[in-house]
Amino acid sequence: MSASNERRDIVIVGGGIIGCCSAYYLTRHPSFDPSRHSVTLLEASEIAGGASGKAGGLLALWAYPSNIVPLSYKLHAELAKEHNGKERWGYREVGCGQAVAKGRPLSDENAEGGGARSGSSVSLQKRSAAALSKLKSAGVPQDLDWIAPELWREYESMSDPGETAQVHPYLFTTSIAKLAEEKGAKITLGSVKKIGYSNDSVESVTYTENETGKSRTIPATDVIVSAGPWTRSILPEAPISSMRAHSVVIRPTKPVSAYTLFTNIEMPANFDPSKRSRATVASPEIYARPDDTVYACGDGDHEVPLPETSADVEVDQERCRDIFNQVGSISDELRDGEITARQACYLPNVAAIRGGPLVGHTGTKGLYLAAGHTCWGVQNAPGTGKVISEFVFDGNAKSAKIGSLDPRNFL
Repeated sequence: MSASNERRDIVIVGGGIIGCCSAYYLTRHPSFDPSRHSVTLLEASEIAGGASGKAGGLLALWAYPSNIVPLSYKLHAELAKEHNGKERWGYREVGCGQAVAKGRPLSDENAEGGGARSGSSVSLQKRSAAALSKLKSAGVPQDLDWIAPELWREYESMSDPGETAQVHPYLFTTSIAKLAEEKGAKITLGSVKKIGYSNDSVESVTYTENETGKSRTIPATDVIVSAGPWTRSILPEAPISSMRAHSVVIRPTKPVSAYTLFTNIEMPANFDPSKRSRATVASPEIYARPDDTVYACGDGDHEVPLPETSADVEVDQERCRDIFNQVGSISDELRDGEITARQACYLPNVAAIRGGPLVGHTGTKGLYLAAGHTCWGVQNAPGTGKVISEFVFDGNAKSAKIGSLDPRNFL
């Protein structure tokens, strides 16, 4: 009997976009048979409760790593076409560029109260050398009219048509989860406590059920650990670290055109009372969304350790105020808009290599790792889910050459 014809109890740990895409593609693999194969996704808090629900949602052909990006970008387009992603999760192509501008002083009635936050900041490192090589001087696009024209210093294009797109991460993740359920995946809310082994093979997964608090142990022939920054709570040897990132969602005073912007804003001296003698430079990312909101995020930080679950993430209100004040300093539509969310999440980074993730076999039979996607988790989730389904049912990845992402190189 071939491996694909055997009884398989597949357990996915983590209900972010990586886990949900893994469930989706497992249930759509040609070998999947719900009469012989079960797929159970275990999530400690809620589907898309972490970065998968609070990310920007940018998709880019120049993202990294280059061995999985083209596959994943293509799969995003296919998913949107097959499941009406335009309406369900806001899939669309967008313009992308770098905006260099001079911020305006904010009057008391316009600025979100409070001075600049204290503590250190860390770059999200979203743009690789390939991305920066795409920069080319260009005139400000005519429809990019929601940045005050007198504040522009330079605009550089970062994509040709068809090279950048976007999704609404929360809607995308929850939609993919529902689509996986429709094909037989079971989603259970519970905190995984341990993976059981027998003769160097996975045997079971034990978790605490959220609703009852009871401990449950279920059989497992295959376990995919896709717990993002929480991966080390399941696999302590995994070289996955975490970084907190803040963002705000703004409903502007009027709908704005479809652009994603990496900014370089010279902030006026009065933005930070502790630095009155000189201007500061801020680099928030700004993403217009098709639901008539705008997402803006700032740098990351390591000020607060990773909490137990995504439900326990602490939001620094001053960091959120900073982001709003920064983007409001160059846009009337954003400055006078309504903040609909102030939020934070933790991004999973691979300590051993820049750019992660780690995807594939771990060296233990039936145990797979799919984590460490940095700020490109949403972009690379369909490709990751696709190859995970191939690892489980075919024994190796067929759709992309991802040997450099092999977890066995680092575990």
